[in-house]
Amino acid sequence: MKKINVAIMGIGTVGGGTYEILTKNRDFLRKTQGVDFEVTKVLDKNLERIRSFGIPDGKAASSVDEIAADKDISIVVETMGGVEPAKTFIEKVLRAGKSVVTANKELVSKHWPDLEAAAKKGGAGLYFEASCVGGVPIIRALQEGLQANKVDSLVGIINGTTNYILSKMTDEGVSYADALKEAQQLGYAEFNPTADVEGFDAAYKLSILSSLAFHTCIPYTCVYREGITNITKADIKAGRELGYVIKLLAIGKRSGDRVEVRVHPTFVPVGHPLAGVSGSFNAVFVHGDFVDDLMFYGRGAGARPTGSAIVSDVVYAAKRSEPLYSDFVNDGKVAPGINVSTDFESKYYLSVSVKDAPGVLAALAGVFARCGVSIETVLQRGQDGGASISFLTHPSSESDVKKAVAEIEDLDDANKVVSLIRVLS
Repeated sequence: MKKINVAIMGIGTVGGGTYEILTKNRDFLRKTQGVDFEVTKVLDKNLERIRSFGIPDGKAASSVDEIAADKDISIVVETMGGVEPAKTFIEKVLRAGKSVVTANKELVSKHWPDLEAAAKKGGAGLYFEASCVGGVPIIRALQEGLQANKVDSLVGIINGTTNYILSKMTDEGVSYADALKEAQQLGYAEFNPTADVEGFDAAYKLSILSSLAFHTCIPYTCVYREGITNITKADIKAGRELGYVIKLLAIGKRSGDRVEVRVHPTFVPVGHPLAGVSGSFNAVFVHGDFVDDLMFYGRGAGARPTGSAIVSDVVYAAKRSEPLYSDFVNDGKVAPGINVSTDFESKYYLSVSVKDAPGVLAALAGVFARCGVSIETVLQRGQDGGASISFLTHPSSESDVKKAVAEIEDLDDANKVVSLIRVLS
């Protein structure tokens, strides 16, 4: 039976979950996969944390150099997170010929070309199923399940923290601040939640997924990004009245050489499969030209789901006869001839705070007409000292809507666009 020695760099929540799976399911993996996996080295600056997982002191590595020099180790799992020192450590072991499995979406999205170059130099593999959508095997599906298809769109809820917050706001009517506080208490959100709530985490993942889906390099810097920090209970209520729920969506589309990639709060029709994805769960809706619609759903984070994806890659790396690399030019740049457009088309919901005076609605309608934005629905409510008018548009271009917003706010000092939310159509 094939014996594979594994090292783990970083033994926090995810690293601990990976160790637990490889240890508790060792016999199961022997029987089902025909490979005997043993974690022989663990690297972490905190020895007590290593001991807390029941790992013998003899398996504690003193440095990454010890792992790189160990000829018996063939696969290294990185669960340290962040860019440095993870990047330096990964490149060192890759150049030493050891395949790397990582859950580090920020590192992969920012430095994928450098990591892949180091892997090729060492004749090693680089695998990162766990970097996107937790335990859901979306990357494997894109790389090996959908080769017959030209994937033209993927739309997903790929951040569990924001989905939990928005679900609490929708289902229980709590404020954003209260929902965030509860998410932090439950461990779904970090003390500094910026990466999640401002959409950075989802943008990193969308960069990776869209590059794989569309077979071309989509740098994370090309992803249009908005977070959920300005979403209010009023937005939730308006969406419900119109037949929508709010989700932070990652949207990638390709039509010929035109690509759009964006992360932002979105009104999702209540009948759409993504509308029912609640709590910390994730889901990705994929469309291929022959397979049509597919939806991948499951837990998007946590020690065990992420550890499951990591161990899947460990098994995958051990059983491949040769490493798997990108099937496109992966140099961190948009390929010649590919247009990553930020002037996408969508339906829009706009809520405008105005003076409660005659002619206001007509003036706003005039702005939309001049900017080429067609209105589908208008909702008007009175409020202290003024009024709130909400509009739902027909499909319009981002540039036309942004131009209309600027003109509306120039009409009168009392006019303010308090909400601008795109609508999934």
